[in-house]
Amino acid sequence: MNREHADYIPSKKMSRRDFVQHSSAALMASSALAGGALNLAGVTGASKGVPEASLEGRIYKTLKIGMVKVPGSLTDKFAAAKEAGFAGIEMNSPGMDVEATRLAIKESGLPVDGTVCSTHWNKTHTSADKKVRAEALKDLQTAIRDTHAVGGNTALLVVGHGKDGPESEIWPRAVENISKALPLCAELGVYIAIENVWNRFLYDHGGDHLQTADKFVKFVDDLNSPWVGMQFDIGNHWKYGSMGDWIRTLGKRVVKLDLKGYSRAKNNWVKEIGTGDIDWADVRKALIEIDYYGWAAAEVGGGDLGRLKQISANMDRVFGLSAK
Repeated sequence: MNREHADYIPSKKMSRRDFVQHSSAALMASSALAGGALNLAGVTGASKGVPEASLEGRIYKTLKIGMVKVPGSLTDKFAAAKEAGFAGIEMNSPGMDVEATRLAIKESGLPVDGTVCSTHWNKTHTSADKKVRAEALKDLQTAIRDTHAVGGNTALLVVGHGKDGPESEIWPRAVENISKALPLCAELGVYIAIENVWNRFLYDHGGDHLQTADKFVKFVDDLNSPWVGMQFDIGNHWKYGSMGDWIRTLGKRVVKLDLKGYSRAKNNWVKEIGTGDIDWADVRKALIEIDYYGWAAAEVGGGDLGRLKQISANMDRVFGLSAK
């Protein structure tokens, strides 16, 4: 599989966001469009006798490096992820060994599609402490540089935490601090991909399941850059709203996906993607409506090769991909 060249400059008629999504489709069409029966059996929202929306040819599966629990070198871990059916892998930065990662990519043929900022929970962009915010910015810039160095195009970021103060204070703090990284994003061609998480910010943590994504939209738009989008986690906020509707509201701001399962009935996470009560049929329809083409990262408990294959198969089912 070829990976996107980070030094490609899109035309003025196409935004970087559109370029990433549509060029990814072109790069991977030969494998993603392989034939086969749609695999929706056992997935929440898959109704018998009703035509189901499929994301065949649109979704490129990736996972977090920490999920790969196989012995051996980094190359061995990359090779296992590839054998399990994944088209990419996400690394952690700061802390990534860039040269070892480049070697693993070369030896396994599996690209790194992005990174996760490894310090964003304890070094927040919303902190009242200027020194902490400066450290958060430095680490984000490191993640952006490392991502570019290994050929990826997103640095996932948790922007802060509600514990740092009232929303009226932490919102402008985060926008001001993250904005300082945007010139580097533009220079290197790397997105800041904001993840929606349980951080008591941009949603009501004690609220009901009827909340919307409106605050996430406004926060992304306040950063006012084509290099900022959402790595939308389909499972994280099912407790608080309709994931299909949130996707529709976010629209082209969605540059990447994370996914896991959640059960409102049990008020807890579920082990397997596709179990729980997320309306995956509506999620698929919403992703097609916003014309999404791009990466989707599993974020569940990992394991050995057998477990990774199971996770990969679960992703095939929820997205309506061809049975392999």
